[in-house]
Amino acid sequence: MIRWGIGILALSAALVAGCGGNNSAPPNAGDAAGAKAIGVTLLARTDPFYHDLEESMQEEAKAKGYTLDVQDGGRDLSKQLSQVETFIAQKKDAIVICPVNSEGVVRAIEKANAANIPVFTADIRAAGGDVVSHVASDNVAGGRLAGDYLAKLLNGKGNVIILDYPTVASVQERTKGFMEAISKYPDIKIVERPSGGGERAKSMAQMENMLQKHPNLDGVFAINDSTALGALKAIEDAGNTHIVMVGYDGDKDARAAILRGSALKADAVQYPREIGKQTIDTIAAYFEGQNPPEFVPVKVGIIDQESLKAEAAKQ
Repeated sequence: MIRWGIGILALSAALVAGCGGNNSAPPNAGDAAGAKAIGVTLLARTDPFYHDLEESMQEEAKAKGYTLDVQDGGRDLSKQLSQVETFIAQKKDAIVICPVNSEGVVRAIEKANAANIPVFTADIRAAGGDVVSHVASDNVAGGRLAGDYLAKLLNGKGNVIILDYPTVASVQERTKGFMEAISKYPDIKIVERPSGGGERAKSMAQMENMLQKHPNLDGVFAINDSTALGALKAIEDAGNTHIVMVGYDGDKDARAAILRGSALKADAVQYPREIGKQTIDTIAAYFEGQNPPEFVPVKVGIIDQESLKAEAAKQ
């Protein structure tokens, strides 16, 4: 899909080029066909983003004749570590991790490295270990888009909070880009960065607290749509019609909230299906003896009420 003139970056040429990735050829190079078994552990299957990512990975794996064993990390580090250990015991041909905690997952990656099983990360970067390739949105760019959009909504001045999730590398990248954009506006002040844990209920509670603590709040950057929708519920329950918010992801419920003219005015949008496809394609390139790039970026865009109405008119 294309929104606001920003499309999906085609990356197959980069994969073929063999630039900048793991320098050692895979032990099974040349054996791309057949029953390759790949273990996948997601951050949280309940998140719509990961539902789409998983579905795309399953489709691409099936087309290539791979067996995909997908497990739900459930935002629980110990659970995810156990899943990776099971994949190692099962001698999977490759492991894909969407880290629950970017630092905490390193020891699981190192165990897979010791077992000579190639590791790939999708959506969220790990803080260490030997990872062949990381496939993800360009989250710094997405954060910049969100920051610039919110600054325009605020006419370059106001008090803003970031509803954060600082233990996750992709969120660190989003907030980095957001802060870079906001730094261009000296009259915008970031008054606090509470963590909503990427979850709707926790983000709603945090937003309720922020409304009490910062009565002159003007804007919110929510690091994903679960966060945005939780915050939106708190804002609407409080009857606040002043605050404006920009989120991140572009899932179905967020789009509906943007379309109806709620406080959620825009979303930096990701393409989880493309991330899923590119992850399997990157693994396939590795199986074929290529050295895939260390980072496979997938472009991001931004959606707002105007672009969503234009998109609906074309359908």
